Amino acid sequence: MSSLELAPEERLAAGDLIAEMLAKTPDVGPNESGWPGLTAYRFVQPQQAQWAEVQSLALCCVIQGRKRFVVEGEEYFCDPFNYLLFTRGMRFEAEILEASIERPYLSFVLQIDPAVVRSVSSDMADRHTTTFTRPPIHIAPPPAHLSGVNQNLVGAVLRFLRSLAAGADQRVLAPLYLREITYRLMQAEQVSRLLHAAATDRESNPVSDVIRYAREHLAQPLTVADLAHHARMSPSALTTVFADATGMGPYQFVKRMRLDRASALLIEEDLNVSEVAREVGYTSLSHFINEFKRYFGTTPRGYAEAQRQVVAMRVDEATRPIAVRG
Repeated sequence: MSSLELAPEERLAAGDLIAEMLAKTPDVGPNESGWPGLTAYRFVQPQQAQWAEVQSLALCCVIQGRKRFVVEGEEYFCDPFNYLLFTRGMRFEAEILEASIERPYLSFVLQIDPAVVRSVSSDMADRHTTTFTRPPIHIAPPPAHLSGVNQNLVGAVLRFLRSLAAGADQRVLAPLYLREITYRLMQAEQVSRLLHAAATDRESNPVSDVIRYAREHLAQPLTVADLAHHARMSPSALTTVFADATGMGPYQFVKRMRLDRASALLIEEDLNVSEVAREVGYTSLSHFINEFKRYFGTTPRGYAEAQRQVVAMRVDEATRPIAVRG
């Protein structure tokens, strides 16, 4: 749907969104937004076709200009205020057809957490007043589908983009508006694609699988190469996907898992520091002590003694007789 075909009130909101996108794209090409998973684009001339592969579920929306996509041999022409949903592993060819200095091409790609899709879906299904019907997710939808942006989705996207300008708004409001965007998408025709992608992600998410594998093999000296081999990915690809999902690389994440597990073992199990180090995969005791101290601010022995004192004080307070006043 072209912005010229929108109702007057929708054209007003569309104009606001174009202005916000211009503000978010000072540079030609991709522009980082400060929000993980959001990239805004501006081009001032047509761009040749390029191939790309999607790493996660994402919304791709053209705000101004025109873009051509080819997915599994099918062509899709994305006009202003049209969108495609990208799913993990999708390969496509993209070519920017219309862009100029006067009317630059504007678009954004926003990653959507499949867990949010599942949460919103659950909330929608629990409402007795909703007309939402969950489509069967065992049937794979077509490889791609082009949809028009309605006024409700324009408003949700605009509120989300504006919330990124202030730190407090970004922390408090942006996640709420991102959830609203997901909700608006699930009220539209591509709901089956969202649900299918969310279900597939739960079954084959490499990050969840790697975390589960690392937890089960925490006593072994795991490397990023080991984890990548288990996930059947290259170490660099796993690091990129892991950082997108958790905010840190797999090495840092597993190290935190080891140290958190070590802190629990020091309190819950009758193990000395050397035994705890071996239980969480450290072959060097001195390296374990240094890493633990850097993470917790004290040595493993000091941490255990301090925690036992806290527990003893709580037990003493809980069992202390209550003085009864006559």
